[in-house]
Amino acid sequence: MYRYDEFDTQVVKERVDQFRTQVERRLDGRLSENQFKPLRLMNGLYLQLHAYMLRVAVPYGTMNSDQMRKLAHIADKYDRGYGHITTRQNMQFNWPELTDVPDILEELAEVEMHGFQTSGNCIRNVTSDPYAGATADEIEDPRPTAELLRQWSTLHPEFAFLPRKFKIAVTGSKTDRALIRAHDIGIEIVKNDKGDIGYHILVGGGLGRTPILGQTLREFLPRIELLPYLEATLRVYNRYGRRDNKYKARIKILVQETGIDEFREQVAQEYKQLKPLDITVSQEEIERITAYFSNPDFDETAGDDETFRKELLGNRAFSLWYENNAAPHKQDGYVIANISLKPQQKAPGDITSEQMRIVADLADDFSFSQLRTTHQQNIILPHVKKSDLPALFKRLQDAGLAADNIGLITDIICCPGMDFCALATARSIPVSQAISKRFEDPERQRIIGEMSIKISGCINACGHHHVGNIGILGLEKAGVEFYQVKLGGDSSENAAIGTVTGPGFSQDELVDGIERMVDFYIEKRKAGERFVDAVNRLGVPAFKEVLYV
Repeated sequence: MYRYDEFDTQVVKERVDQFRTQVERRLDGRLSENQFKPLRLMNGLYLQLHAYMLRVAVPYGTMNSDQMRKLAHIADKYDRGYGHITTRQNMQFNWPELTDVPDILEELAEVEMHGFQTSGNCIRNVTSDPYAGATADEIEDPRPTAELLRQWSTLHPEFAFLPRKFKIAVTGSKTDRALIRAHDIGIEIVKNDKGDIGYHILVGGGLGRTPILGQTLREFLPRIELLPYLEATLRVYNRYGRRDNKYKARIKILVQETGIDEFREQVAQEYKQLKPLDITVSQEEIERITAYFSNPDFDETAGDDETFRKELLGNRAFSLWYENNAAPHKQDGYVIANISLKPQQKAPGDITSEQMRIVADLADDFSFSQLRTTHQQNIILPHVKKSDLPALFKRLQDAGLAADNIGLITDIICCPGMDFCALATARSIPVSQAISKRFEDPERQRIIGEMSIKISGCINACGHHHVGNIGILGLEKAGVEFYQVKLGGDSSENAAIGTVTGPGFSQDELVDGIERMVDFYIEKRKAGERFVDAVNRLGVPAFKEVLYV
């Protein structure tokens, strides 16, 4: 787990004290809303459609049970009894009173949490693979690198007012569970031909109004050069990124207009100038940070036991959950347990305070007090014994958290849409619920197989619709909501931007059209072929014919 040092503790305390006085000045009229806006955004406080919204940072999606209990307490005391996990692995509270926010931040500081750099034109919360440190397919645990970047980027004086927000993601595996190609900078931990570990650096990715996949900036960057090289990259962006047009202010536009070769050369030149500043990190410091993330005390004798085997054979509900929600672990006898936050009756990513406390208890009882949030808006217990899974599943059932749909058609990513967000042009939550209702049958979901649906309520693409196998964008025209469909997007290591199919649909027409495409896929697919594979093989026009009937 990441740990606050003395610098973190001091900075967070000072920021809370500063914001308390800023709120007082706003409430008594000494600050106008325009003057207050940049101050609140620095602390993760947004003004949404109906109320303020506070976004709490969850660095690279890693939390402990005490932190989850604190979030549950905040949900009850200051909000409406629930929170929302975002596609950047953070936690949002949608209904705090402005007068309470300084107290919320003070309480968060008690468990080493805060809200700053979850908004604004700065380096945002660094995200990573939620399976980090637990999966066998990684070259190296990416969390120490993500923590190094967190420390480097926190209140960085040179990058506090960039042309636009800046997002970094890190993965240590060839299987990309962090969507690194859709970030301003994506970092993949790799080995070169000599066996040395370093970084493959991608730049210029992003979704939103202009979806672009990142391009290779450095094929192999030695580990020791990471911070100086990123510093040089950010300097080039800060110098040349556009500030006259927010729609063209992201680094992806700069890279596109400059060309990757010229941009790479500009970074190289800046890097030469920066090297004498010597901000490289010593091996001792790397080892100190890495020690935070040492393996828990695994039971070397763990394995399948009679209860587990009996439940797997005799309990259909448990076997379905295990099939979809349990992922392989690097330690024999353990699994990575995914907890779906996609029940049909709620918004994707929502979790009640009671459920937060239950998840915290489950983390204590079954996963060394560790848990993770995912950009798919779910929760993970990273280290669970197989023999404990029947007991874990029973408690998830009792808590309404036993949905067995990870990776299936109802495991939908969805932004808050016009139910909450002031930027949204259409609702997205009711659409996700309608699709989940249509495909609620567990057996039918398994017949369909692996499939991703992602929904955004506006062109800012917080729901990642551009990279959904089926991507849905909510729009508005003359006061009427309609939904545009993209096909063939992919958020994996084979990342792809989906293709727009044509005019939009009403909600009812949309759900019917999705069902026709799913039926067409089942009819035409080859053995073992996923939906996205069938779209790539048969072509978008073939699916468009059944979508537009």
